[in-house]
Amino acid sequence: MEPPQSLTVAAIKALDASAGNPPFRGVFVLRRVTQRAAKNGNPFLVIDVGDRTGSFMFNAFSDSPVFSAVKSVAEGDAVRVEGRVEYYQDRLSPRILKLDVVPAEELGALLETLIESAPEDSAALWAEFQQHIAAISDATLRATVESVFNEIGDAFRTAPAAIAMHHAYRCGLLEHTVHMARACRALLPLYPEVHADLALAGVLLHDIGKTDEYVAGLATRRSRAGILQGHVVLGYRHVRKAGIVQKLSPDLLERLEHIILSHQGELEWGAAAMAATPEAIFVSLVDNLDAKMGMVQRALRQATPGEEFSDFLPGLKAPVVIVPPPPTAD
Repeated sequence: MEPPQSLTVAAIKALDASAGNPPFRGVFVLRRVTQRAAKNGNPFLVIDVGDRTGSFMFNAFSDSPVFSAVKSVAEGDAVRVEGRVEYYQDRLSPRILKLDVVPAEELGALLETLIESAPEDSAALWAEFQQHIAAISDATLRATVESVFNEIGDAFRTAPAAIAMHHAYRCGLLEHTVHMARACRALLPLYPEVHADLALAGVLLHDIGKTDEYVAGLATRRSRAGILQGHVVLGYRHVRKAGIVQKLSPDLLERLEHIILSHQGELEWGAAAMAATPEAIFVSLVDNLDAKMGMVQRALRQATPGEEFSDFLPGLKAPVVIVPPPPTAD
């Protein structure tokens, strides 16, 4: 049986795998290639591909023509694949029979299906973001925040928030930051010990280094600066420079810098220091909340009809139930 016309990841996941491993073809972004060794020592590749509707991984062993084909493809390229639907441990892991690079000049309208974007309107998110900046009542602190974003320009508006973990798509960083600002302002009345202006400024600036850490294209990759320094250090440098220029008081500047340096929450997660002020602890926890809920929201958006659980989500260390609870009785 010939494979159908090009399918999205969501359409492939909706195919009935019990009907003789149906064939498929599709055009996807090659997001990541990892080489590993089998028990017998032979190399094989773990390949992650996806489009705006989802992603899947498959293996290519050294005796497969796909193994050789992938060696000549760069991460971030568009590839046309043909294969058959197979599952491993209830997760789509198809057998890929053919893989070719799609030349850039042939992509055309396919770009719309390949690049995932934040589900909310980016212009509306940006307008709301400006309102959150304006809500900082301390004039020098507000000017420091404005100075950072004036220097960065438009990069923040379209940047992803991650390569794979959370809000990992176009405009994801803006979406994540706005969601954090909403949560921050809703929760602040519960914690009068937290300096409200400092916490809100920290939320708006916490991930600013990601505009330097990531290079966005069909797939997101880390820049040289991102690899050598990371977004925590890059963000700290932006904030320190702006704070000095705007003559932010030394104490407030140090506290704002500490939020940037500690917002990752744990040293093993990339924090340069453990959160040690009320504001840094608050921002770190709000960041963790929205990062995890962002994973849940994306899993629900990309849910396969009829399935009870999402795929395993590494950031949550579990799959997510994607079936909503029954309606409550009146």
